[in-house]
Amino acid sequence: MRFLTPIYHPNIDNAGRICLDALKLPPKGAWRPSLNISTVLTSIQLLMAEPNPDDPLMADISAEFKYNKALYLEKAKKWTSEHAAQNKVRSRL
Repeated sequence: MRFLTPIYHPNIDNAGRICLDALKLPPKGAWRPSLNISTVLTSIQLLMAEPNPDDPLMADISAEFKYNKALYLEKAKKWTSEHAAQNKVRSRL
């Protein structure tokens, strides 16, 4: 599982891979066959809302999140605007 849209987040790398225990196989991860898609998606949603800077895929973004949260939020907002927000011009087509 990975994101196709670029996301500025300490636990998501440039390839869209997600650092989340529920997506990793044991012994390092917590994935098990009994996990359903709803549980996995809820876990990803929680990670998006509350990054884990102590287990990052992107060390530079993690440091920014920890030590300069205002800059982190500014960059995350910019990335969202550039990569994920619907363009008003496109919406008219």
